[in-house]
Amino acid sequence: MMKANRVSLTLLGAALVFLAGLAQAQLIVSEREITRQSRTEWLMMKKHNPQFGNDRTQRYVQCIANELINVLGPEWQELAWEVIVFDNDELNAFVLPGGKISVFSGLLRVADTPDALAAVLGHEIAHLTEGHVIERARSGQRSTAVSILGSAATGIPRDYFEFGAAIGLQLPFQRRQESEADIVGLKYMAQAGFDPRAGLALWQNMKLESEGRNKPPLWMSTHPREDDRIDDMVPLLVSNLKVFNEAQDAGRIPNCYPR
Repeated sequence: MMKANRVSLTLLGAALVFLAGLAQAQLIVSEREITRQSRTEWLMMKKHNPQFGNDRTQRYVQCIANELINVLGPEWQELAWEVIVFDNDELNAFVLPGGKISVFSGLLRVADTPDALAAVLGHEIAHLTEGHVIERARSGQRSTAVSILGSAATGIPRDYFEFGAAIGLQLPFQRRQESEADIVGLKYMAQAGFDPRAGLALWQNMKLESEGRNKPPLWMSTHPREDDRIDDMVPLLVSNLKVFNEAQDAGRIPNCYPR
């Protein structure tokens, strides 16, 4: 497992530095180019990183992603979506341009219910639909299509800093993106029939997971702190619970369980 994680981080770090250089050189100028580069990195990930061996888990995550995708607009539903659970103990997930969803198996420790996992995937899908990757690439920041969307809802692991994943980022801008993705992702999960209250439980789990770790302070993080996210989420629950109840009444009752 240690070796697999090291290979994964090394590969992703190399990809981040490579694509960051392209962005700096203004070679990434269009959504088509970003998508092309992301497709290459996705193929590299699948080739060099082990997938989680439990087929039931793969189907479970795929099921939740499908439910969320089904509430998107037609232009997003038409993407060639692909969902893979990678065997990696990090708490991470991301969605690349073109609809490629990666979930690290370690995330399932804290996103331990279908609704909680839907909160994470809804957030990551929102990064794609809200165009955050295009914003960041065109801003000229030292970031990449992978790190923009691939900085999972759970935050950038410390190892990624060692490989330059967060070098030179304009952090307040990315934190704004994270907050927007939280709002839109909550709407997606409610529309799909997932209980938005699970978002609170998710961040409480995340807080417990991070306690005792040498976690960077807020100003060094691309993601709001767990307490801040919970505080921001509470006022959104009433409207999203209404959407959730309407979805359930309309027959949107996801049947996704890790059998």
